[in-house]
Amino acid sequence: MTTEAVLYSKNQNVGIITLNRPERLNAINKDLLKGLIETLETARQDKDIVSVILTGAGRAFCAGEDLKETSAGKSFDDWIEETAGLQEVQRVIMALGKPLIAAVPGYALGGGCEFAMSCDIRIASEEARFGFPETDVGLTITTAGTKLLAQIVGLGKAKELVFTGDLVDAHEAMEIGLANKVVGAESLLEESMAMARRIGEKSPLALKLSRIAIDQGLHSSFEQTLELEAGHLLICAGAQNQQKFVERKLEKMKGNI
Repeated sequence: MTTEAVLYSKNQNVGIITLNRPERLNAINKDLLKGLIETLETARQDKDIVSVILTGAGRAFCAGEDLKETSAGKSFDDWIEETAGLQEVQRVIMALGKPLIAAVPGYALGGGCEFAMSCDIRIASEEARFGFPETDVGLTITTAGTKLLAQIVGLGKAKELVFTGDLVDAHEAMEIGLANKVVGAESLLEESMAMARRIGEKSPLALKLSRIAIDQGLHSSFEQTLELEAGHLLICAGAQNQQKFVERKLEKMKGNI
């Protein structure tokens, strides 16, 4: 059972996870972390779901740490629990086995920006803003964001963003790789759903194995990658339903070849 801080719904073969604390710009607290982990696990186990969209209610994706709650006082045990929760989100996303699309309507800051980076594809509205204000409040990045950010934007730009805490708008985010696409705010979910629909036409098994290979390839040797890809290809070739995807592709290609 998920908490109200995070909502889960389905649209045909697309799962939709919505961070639902709009009055706090979907800032991170215990309920949101618990709900996000639970809904990601629900999406992972749902055999009808091929791809997943992660978004935020209201005008933000996720503004990061809830500073209002933090300023009220947290025990060291609270910080330990939150750190574990943040890192569990990353682990659950890595194990999701399905493409995850971030639909970013507004602020994606700190931990919220890390949630977005953990997604496979990021579609941003023109109002979106990305950044890492952790050093401004005496905190550090937690959800493997230091690794992801450097991989996405390069080492120098990653250090600049983290050290300065500067925010980048949606178009700069696309230029440096933080966003794949920028769309009007009114069409954000429509565009994200269209992307999810295109992905949903593909083989779930091929998507899962391709996602694993791309992620593992970032820290594997060429020989390790070749071995992994060969194994994945043979798994797909041996799958009972693989032939239907070939037949469907040939049908689509009629008249074009």
